Amino acid sequence: MPILPRLTPGALRLGLLLFALGAFLVGCSITGEPPASATPVEGAGTPGVTGVAPTEIPPTPTSPPQVLVVCTANEPDDLFAYGGRSPAKSHILEALYDGPIDRRGYDYQAVILEKLPSLADNDARLEPVQVNEGDWVVNAAGLLVQLSAGEQVRPFGCSAPGCVLTWDGSPLEMAQLSADFTLLPGLSWSDGVPLTAADSVFGFELARTCLEGRRCGDGLVTDYPESVQRTAAYIALDERSLRWTGVPGFLDANYRTNFFFPMPEHQIGELTLDELLPSEAMRSPLGWGPFMLESWAEGDQIRLVRNPHYFRAGEGLPNFDILVFRFVGQDPEQNLNAILSGGCDVLDRQASELLMDAGLEQLLDLGSSGRLATIAIPDAIWEHADFGIQHISYDDGFQITQDRPDFFGDVRTRQAIALCLDREQVVETILAGLSAVPDSYLPLGHPLANPEVTRYPFDPAAGAALLQQVGWQDEDGDPDSPRVARGIPTVPDGTPFAFTYLTSQGEQRRQAAEILSGSLAECGIQATPEFRDIGELFADGPQGPLFGRQFEMAQFAWQTGARNPCDLYVSSRVPGPPQGEWFPLGSSQPRPFLFGWGGQNLTGFSHPEYDQACAAALEALPGQAGYIQSHWESQAIFSAELPVVPLYQRLKLAVTRVDLCGFQLDATAESELWNIEGLYLGEPCP
Repeated sequence: MPILPRLTPGALRLGLLLFALGAFLVGCSITGEPPASATPVEGAGTPGVTGVAPTEIPPTPTSPPQVLVVCTANEPDDLFAYGGRSPAKSHILEALYDGPIDRRGYDYQAVILEKLPSLADNDARLEPVQVNEGDWVVNAAGLLVQLSAGEQVRPFGCSAPGCVLTWDGSPLEMAQLSADFTLLPGLSWSDGVPLTAADSVFGFELARTCLEGRRCGDGLVTDYPESVQRTAAYIALDERSLRWTGVPGFLDANYRTNFFFPMPEHQIGELTLDELLPSEAMRSPLGWGPFMLESWAEGDQIRLVRNPHYFRAGEGLPNFDILVFRFVGQDPEQNLNAILSGGCDVLDRQASELLMDAGLEQLLDLGSSGRLATIAIPDAIWEHADFGIQHISYDDGFQITQDRPDFFGDVRTRQAIALCLDREQVVETILAGLSAVPDSYLPLGHPLANPEVTRYPFDPAAGAALLQQVGWQDEDGDPDSPRVARGIPTVPDGTPFAFTYLTSQGEQRRQAAEILSGSLAECGIQATPEFRDIGELFADGPQGPLFGRQFEMAQFAWQTGARNPCDLYVSSRVPGPPQGEWFPLGSSQPRPFLFGWGGQNLTGFSHPEYDQACAAALEALPGQAGYIQSHWESQAIFSAELPVVPLYQRLKLAVTRVDLCGFQLDATAESELWNIEGLYLGEPCP
């Protein structure tokens, strides 16, 4: 999708889920309480830690420095906040910066802001604005366009499909959203220079420049492209206050987060982007967080020390004086020995998941024995099995004699398959019962999750009965042979209910596919697992099997945040050739491929009521009447119609030494070290 010119927002773009890379934490000195003062000294006895220059007042023997060493599987390329994010980089950025807004519990918390704006508090506003031909607006389909005659738009006050109008050039008012942000008083960069609203405006300008040139890596796509491209204005009102204003028609449910990551204008403001990206400033950036960078020994370690200008320093934070990130590789056995021998204090997510792949039960046993602490929670990443409802061969109109049999067009078949998938066994077998089976595209515990959606417990008898209703007959009573089609309008008689279950080559997916295909066999469904390289699986259409809609059933994962992801399954997001069109099953009306091969509705699911419910949910703003109900409605339709079967939430897992206190995993936090300033050593932890 093209990036729009400067000062013009661009189209919404969702990022695909990528596997997290990881990090390990390595040894530190054991003391009971955090020291009252923070004087960096040599990390005696800590592998790989180099000393710092002695201070005028050396630490006393009764107050040794607290040293935490974080071992990461990979070394970041840079520490540019608007660049690509690896887990190792995210951990380091958590230490250099704090916030500015945390993502926790599928919601947002202000860190360096006084509060997040809200409509109720009137620091966010939805107001009418006059629009004219050529203005950038978000149209009724949710696309950013320049207003012209014939464009379908929502006038101010319109929140339903029936009030959408086709603009004819007459006077028009549309809704415009704005939000105000105020920085905490007394914030400073780690060099002591005050952090101001102008630094956030500078960050916005830098983000926009990055997007225009597509030169800053993939990190920007996770949080910023929509808010950058759909921003009409972002201005400083004074030294601490800012105002974000969206383009007309952009009703952003996440408007509370449209505060842009500040960048130190006094340090890098004179550099062009070409000068900035390879500069030392991107390897030794100024921050406002609990630590500041002291040295980077390439291929070995990054060393940080306490930031004396940290805005929470008056609280005695952080509790550690020295923080070292060492780059140690991905050998599970070597890293397990490191944590057991005291060489690591924490193994982060990737390191821990590598250990989990090597043997989750062993990890849990070591935790039970008190040799280490194993922390595991259901993750925001959810695995799902997608039905190939609208195979690409159907796009010119389904033809029973020429196209792939329509296995999944009948919703009863999809419901039957859900009843025949033993998802609970997957959770028990490969995740030790520590995760959960979600009921919709929103995981359990999400504040917008509908508690009354349709559920599909493992029930092969009920599933078989539904299949019989559809016309999938068990003609020989042999559990080893699949059912065959009899009297199904879109499947030739005699067709066996046999298809490929496509997924990637990871060990966890292999185990899950074997369990699930085995449980489907109990219902007379022959699902043959096929494992592909992840690059091949997610290749662009039309060649890629997923984005090219050339699969029957496929397992992969999406990540859920605070935002409702219902638009993953709206008909406007079916992928296909940019200038082409398609006929949904049972429809004689062609539809355009609005997002080209970049659409994420890989199933080809098309359901007008669902489209409307999802649109209403996405256009509702927190605090407005009907906000919760609109989200519940889209989930209710999803769970009844089942374009995909939610399988399980992955585990978010980390391993720590038993006396490291304050370590808290959160499903939506970008880094396990989101509260690095609060970690401390204690025996025992509260």
